Amino acid sequence: MSSSSFASAATPAASATPAASAHPLTVGFDLDMTLIDSRPGIKAAFEELSAVTSTFVDAELAISRLGPPLEQELAHWFPKERIDEVGDLYRELYPEYAIAPSPAMSGAREAVAAVQAAGGRAVVVTAKHEPNAKLHLNHLGIEADAVVGWLWAEAKAEALREYGASVYVGDHTGDVRGARTAGALSVAVATGPCGAEELRTAGADVVLDDLTAFPAWLARHLEG
Repeated sequence: MSSSSFASAATPAASATPAASAHPLTVGFDLDMTLIDSRPGIKAAFEELSAVTSTFVDAELAISRLGPPLEQELAHWFPKERIDEVGDLYRELYPEYAIAPSPAMSGAREAVAAVQAAGGRAVVVTAKHEPNAKLHLNHLGIEADAVVGWLWAEAKAEALREYGASVYVGDHTGDVRGARTAGALSVAVATGPCGAEELRTAGADVVLDDLTAFPAWLARHLEG
């Protein structure tokens, strides 16, 4: 799940962003429902949030629409004046309740490894609270070259441009918009809340069933 307003996005450290020319291939990846199946963990975190705040949250419904910033989901359950407070509480609860239950998506490790084996960089660009995104990747042993959080939809183009990404892989129409805003090729996987046809209609250049098809696609893309 995503996090605080993308307007407060952190800028990647200079030491982690060598000139794009040194890395002719940089591929960006979304996190939730692209690299990780965060539904079990997010459900657990929302259930705990509901218990702590004595406020009903339909966790099953919440995990059916992952992608947008956390605040958008919280607005369905909490009054506007409590969103910041409850968002901070959710992010505090998240490491204990959401990391361990969330597995990698099929083909996630192989997709990242395929980019790196081709001499490129794999950069995770996500709307999630950046420290929690890093906890997920470390827990699952997915070794991205950089992680940038707090960016959603078109705002993801900030990091994609900074890292010189020519491809962005995601599961949501917001990811398609981010790729197109950055001038990157949009590769969509139909593993999240948006179906294949919806992703195509949004402008995805390539739609894959899941990441298991990504290494073969990447090899063809690089040959071309």
